[in-house]
Amino acid sequence: MSKLTKVILSEKDAPTHWYNINADLPALGVELPPPLHPGTLEPIGPEALAPLFPMELIMQEVSTERYIEIPEPVQEVYRLWRPTPLFRAHRWEKALDTPAKIYYKYEGVSPSGSHKPNTSVAQAYYNAQEGTKRITTETGAGQWGSALSFACQLFGLECKVYMVKVSYEQKPYRRVLMETWGAEVIPSPSVLTNAGRAILDKDPDTTGSLGIAISEAVEEAATRDDTKYSLGSVLNHVLLHQTIIGQEVIKQLEMFDAGWPDVVVGCTGGGSNFAGFFYPFLAAQIDEGKKTRIVAVEPAASPSLTRGKYAYDFGDTGQMTPLMKMHTLGHDFVPAPIHAGGLRYHGMSPQISAVLDARLIEARNTTQLPMFGACKSFVQAEGILPAPEAGHAVWGAMGEALACKESGEAQTIVFNLCGHGHFDLSAYDAYHAGKLEDYEYPDEKVAASLEALPLIT
Repeated sequence: MSKLTKVILSEKDAPTHWYNINADLPALGVELPPPLHPGTLEPIGPEALAPLFPMELIMQEVSTERYIEIPEPVQEVYRLWRPTPLFRAHRWEKALDTPAKIYYKYEGVSPSGSHKPNTSVAQAYYNAQEGTKRITTETGAGQWGSALSFACQLFGLECKVYMVKVSYEQKPYRRVLMETWGAEVIPSPSVLTNAGRAILDKDPDTTGSLGIAISEAVEEAATRDDTKYSLGSVLNHVLLHQTIIGQEVIKQLEMFDAGWPDVVVGCTGGGSNFAGFFYPFLAAQIDEGKKTRIVAVEPAASPSLTRGKYAYDFGDTGQMTPLMKMHTLGHDFVPAPIHAGGLRYHGMSPQISAVLDARLIEARNTTQLPMFGACKSFVQAEGILPAPEAGHAVWGAMGEALACKESGEAQTIVFNLCGHGHFDLSAYDAYHAGKLEDYEYPDEKVAASLEALPLIT
């Protein structure tokens, strides 16, 4: 048995193109319903997105080209941290007493500590190329806001981040990191926008949500000629930029001589790191007939894939975004203040939702105490502290490994550790002190939130 611990590709082996799953959806038997205009409910074209996004990103959103070339200025920035390492978790395998072989891709080596710069750098580059001066965005736990702040600083753009209020309060050092890169960070909901003021009028003590923060960022971008909007998940052009992760993993598994994985696991909030991880495996399924189980793990407190409805819904609370068919808990959904702030979104990527509906992937959820327990097991064996978001993938991989222990099967398990937890120590402190509570979103609240879904056949 090989005792190789990690594989790091050379820069010359880094991907030069992003993989676009839109080209392969028909071959996979997946139908992707079109986005609808929020006013007319008619399918929208690229021009409807022009107030928010630069044209190159809009064209990537609707493109059916299988591979899209990564511009050299973006590749140059990527080389600051990419390719990222793939590890074999020998010590964790031993601690779990499992015959499984466990591998994990580690995206926490990026400047902002997660996978998010894979798309923030690309989005900032295209905005700068088209003359954008300012970008607004939302952020949950701060991973995305940090990544966009970093990218905007590189390309000379102003950045304004609406940060979900509970995370703004829980994770002050994420704010400091964003401000160090020159961003302005606002707790959301705020009094700066119509959307924020409307929410505060209804509930002055609200902890906020990603849907609310999106409304605020979109409103500001739509009302200023010098400003565009950027987001870190959900839409195709965002997920597209993350596919360098899975492309690297496939090459690295070959160097490990690991064979084709039996299961790949990722955490899901809006879908960006999960899609970037598993989409290239679907491409290999089409090209070479190689199949693997693909497992998404989400928090039980925000269970869009496992308990949401596959229906058209708004991407934001203020109903300003196009309607997308996705697994959703309803745009009025306000999540509990669990520590995995980046996964507290009411909906899921339309692409991933359609792929789940076609039964090409599986989905499960966990409450936060078992998730932190899995992280504790992992960090004590491997030494890397996962972010609570990434911890859901750790929990999923641990479950697969323990199932192998029961069955005696030596399966190959690969998961994406999409970010470090260095700014999440307050969450670990609360866990160690026994102050965290498990929470599952109640059925009656799910039902109430879904009642607000637009009626579209």
